[in-house]
Amino acid sequence: MTGPDHSGSGTDRPGPAPLRRDQIEAGLQALGLAEGDNVLLHSSLSSLGDVAGGANTVVDAFLSVLGTKGTLVVPTFGDLGVITRVVASRPEAVLSIHPKASVAAIGAEAEHICHDHWKAATAHGADTPYMRLADLGGHVCLLGVDQDRNTTLHSVEALLELPYLETVEATGFSTPEGEVTRSWRHFPGPHRDFIGLDRRLREAGLVRLGQIGNAAVRLMKSSRVIDHLLEVGRADPAFALCDNPLCADCVKQRTAIRKHARRDASSTLVSRDESFTLTSAASLGGSTLDTIVSACEEANLKAIEFDGLNGKDIVELGPSAVEQAVTSLRDRRCEVVALRCNADSFSPDALLSMARACSVHRLVVPICRQVEALASMAAEAHVDVSAYNTTQRGQQVQEQFTEWRTMGLHLGLCLRPAAFARLGEKPFLESYGARLKRFVDQLDVEDGTFDGQPALLARGNAEIKELVSILRCSNFASSLTLSASNRQLTDLPQTMSSFLDLLDSL
Repeated sequence: MTGPDHSGSGTDRPGPAPLRRDQIEAGLQALGLAEGDNVLLHSSLSSLGDVAGGANTVVDAFLSVLGTKGTLVVPTFGDLGVITRVVASRPEAVLSIHPKASVAAIGAEAEHICHDHWKAATAHGADTPYMRLADLGGHVCLLGVDQDRNTTLHSVEALLELPYLETVEATGFSTPEGEVTRSWRHFPGPHRDFIGLDRRLREAGLVRLGQIGNAAVRLMKSSRVIDHLLEVGRADPAFALCDNPLCADCVKQRTAIRKHARRDASSTLVSRDESFTLTSAASLGGSTLDTIVSACEEANLKAIEFDGLNGKDIVELGPSAVEQAVTSLRDRRCEVVALRCNADSFSPDALLSMARACSVHRLVVPICRQVEALASMAAEAHVDVSAYNTTQRGQQVQEQFTEWRTMGLHLGLCLRPAAFARLGEKPFLESYGARLKRFVDQLDVEDGTFDGQPALLARGNAEIKELVSILRCSNFASSLTLSASNRQLTDLPQTMSSFLDLLDSL
């Protein structure tokens, strides 16, 4: 009796024949690579399977297809595989000089592609090998690797000057002109979602797919990829980032984009030559000095109204703590333009002493019985006082301010539209327009509903859009203040963004 036939199976089965040079050449030509082409190769030798002659065979196959008029380029700025090392080690190779983004090239355009790489303003943008290859009509070939290895995508980021790119730390290195120490702008940092761009590029018809041995191969016209993604990136600066909320790198980089957008919007606000001064309640930025400063930086807001720390009003904090906080904020480039008291009972003398100690010339307080004494003393101290409505209706506020004016007290009204809306009044049509226009010297930018709920800007009953619009019509020359009440729904940077959107809608 005989056992089962195991012939042709198990360890005795012969493996596939090693990949030959002519097979690699045929695969490259089938993808469209031809004599005279220039190509930037990102590769993995192991992805091909067994190759007769190893990396040298792969390099020889590329050079054979490209011919004497073509050029093979590989990145050499790290341990990027044995194929790269073979190209760089050949005697005919030209090496670009750059400690962070170097390449090696063999062929007709090698000198041109690599020339003075280190002198370019960026590592991957204009006047670098990556862009010179694109300008020559060159290709990018991904041999057994994905878009994560495609350095040309960094060229797109550099050309767009994306906000999350940084200036790399200065490095010393040798050049034909001697030792040099320098850095480069718009340098890439941590994680990107470059692999997520592959489908977009394929659907745009920019990627030719093939297979050589076991390796999936992608061939792309460099200039077409760059042009396409420049258009995408102008519309969406986060196009190369993932949307995973747990990816700290991309979350950080998206934050940089938002900061830049707000900075641009704020610059636009300045360039519009608006007459008003835009400020924010410090507590909208956060409860600590660090969070306030960080929020102001993100919102690109320079002026704040200091109203307390750690949930404590300035009266609770006391003069020493307030002075210390104001000094610290100014040291960190947050200008404190006013002190705001949220307590309905305060010592006028103590508030004025606090203002003098902080070199602040404006106090904002609630309408209450101490206002008369404060306004009288403040006039002598050259400190402006603005009183804001809390539970008073428009008629009551009008009567109170008329009385103060009759008494010779010159103080302004900080109009809180959400407080009027909470009482069922229409802040623009009823409160401001009919009674209070002549008293207003500050507008709290906030919104709310008739039933007392906070609302996003221009999404409630406080008629904030109408109020901002009418104040601009008269070149309002005082403060519009992003109110602390916004923090019930959002934060300072987002409130700033919403306010700028509101302005854009006018």
